[in-house]
Amino acid sequence: MTAEYESTANETPVGKTKYPKGMALLQNPVYNKGTAFTPKERELLGLQGLLPPEVNTQEEQVMRVMENFNKKTSDLERYVQLIALQDRNETLFYRVVMDNLETMMPILYTPTVGQACQEFGHIFRRPRGLYISLKDKGNIAKVLKNWPHRDVRVIVVTDGERILGLGDLGVFGMGIPIGKLSLYTACAGIHPNYCLPITLDVGTENEGYLKDPLYFGLKERRIRGAEYDEFVDEFIAAVKKVFKHSIIQLEDFANINAFRVLNSIKNKFCSFDDDIQGTAAVAVAGVMSSLKITGGTLADHKYLFLGAGEAGIGIGDLLVYSIMKENGLSLEAARQRCWFVDSKGLVVKSRTDLAEHKRHYAHDFPFITDFQAAIEAIKPTAIIGVSGKARMFTQPIVETMAKLNPHPVIFALSNPTSKAECTAEQAYTWTEGRAVFASGSPFPPCTYNGKTYYPGQGNNAYIFPGIGLGVIACDAKLIDDEMFYASAKSLAEQVIPEDLALGRIYPALTRMREVSAAIAVAVAESGYATKLARAERPADLVAHVKSLMYDPTYQAYV
Repeated sequence: MTAEYESTANETPVGKTKYPKGMALLQNPVYNKGTAFTPKERELLGLQGLLPPEVNTQEEQVMRVMENFNKKTSDLERYVQLIALQDRNETLFYRVVMDNLETMMPILYTPTVGQACQEFGHIFRRPRGLYISLKDKGNIAKVLKNWPHRDVRVIVVTDGERILGLGDLGVFGMGIPIGKLSLYTACAGIHPNYCLPITLDVGTENEGYLKDPLYFGLKERRIRGAEYDEFVDEFIAAVKKVFKHSIIQLEDFANINAFRVLNSIKNKFCSFDDDIQGTAAVAVAGVMSSLKITGGTLADHKYLFLGAGEAGIGIGDLLVYSIMKENGLSLEAARQRCWFVDSKGLVVKSRTDLAEHKRHYAHDFPFITDFQAAIEAIKPTAIIGVSGKARMFTQPIVETMAKLNPHPVIFALSNPTSKAECTAEQAYTWTEGRAVFASGSPFPPCTYNGKTYYPGQGNNAYIFPGIGLGVIACDAKLIDDEMFYASAKSLAEQVIPEDLALGRIYPALTRMREVSAAIAVAVAESGYATKLARAERPADLVAHVKSLMYDPTYQAYV
């Protein structure tokens, strides 16, 4: 992929392209190479004297960055360092991240990004992305046109109401779209100029932020109902007008709005909700991978969810779709494999307090308030934690699962790490090393009875970058369930015996670009098969996908 920087101030023509020169170039993160500019480039671009005389290679610059990174005493300081690097030299930033993905993902994404969001206004250095507030109502298209890049392909947007498991962070939630889009580039090679993070500021219910002088969002209560919907509708229409080929990824909207907003746009615009559909794909991929250990088919197992919000229902819906597709079951029979416990207890038909999105999973069964009692009654082969509440998978619960199953599937998917339903060490210890474990945030390796386990992380970053790349590759007009099924299946297929031997049901993070490329091919294939693709199918789809992937190496100016 290539992308044009749009500016006319203080530029020097080099061939057919105009570049900023002098200090303007050094302050432009897209083109800045810092000490890597060659002597000839420094002369041509007016950089003589603005840089120390020694020319560094990119590898030497990476060495400098990592040396300082390792000297930091906290992950939040490391986050600030990386964002500062991104602000001054994007190419070097992505080189550092791609070369050290296992180290960098927990900093740029969960769990550290959660703390970064909580303190966003206090660690703020330089604006990134677009902030669209209620004050912009009626002029949102005009605001979008202020963005310097016209060919935007991926937009990640949040209204900040349900950031990870941390609640309403208002505009401080901007750290999530920024972090997600950095992973679109690092994991799938989508050029950073094609990525746009957006926060919709519709107020906040966070009492601390309403009183915080460094909170820079609207210090007003959140709007609800028709007023909220009108604002979001205007935003969607404006994106459709200004950025015609973009994907809209909805991120961290609260349950009260998430399902409604998604359902209103998913069949009209190229869009998806990562908390509902992205989480579903990565979780279902984990379930598919677990079959290599537990045996049987998807339909042979019974799944009990702790939590019936966006993530839980999203996983359930895609799991049902997958069971129907792979095992030929009816919709009702497939739903009978999925059970949910919410904050009040088991989701059953006798309850009159169920939200619409839960009713499909309300079975004809006695009401049970206790999760462990539900396990004993239903006898699931897998428990999937999406509650947002820490340590809900207690020792008695996990031990009960171990008594019922030779290889109990224990997915503690709530983010960040502090919200996980149990730790990897607890899952392996309480099941005598027999658990098939995955978590939403990373856990370190742990040893039980002489064997070291490397727990798999059911991280959405395995899915959404590949989805985005695949949609771009075929220029899909919509993103449907078949694409998410294809992405889950592709991810599961890339789990190799060496991964399983380590206790890991996801590929190693070091293979992320390879994984994302394979998912992109599967998604694009799906787009062509379902007639959702607008681009003509290339003769070699694999080569086409790989040709679109950005590589963060410096370009030569002379």
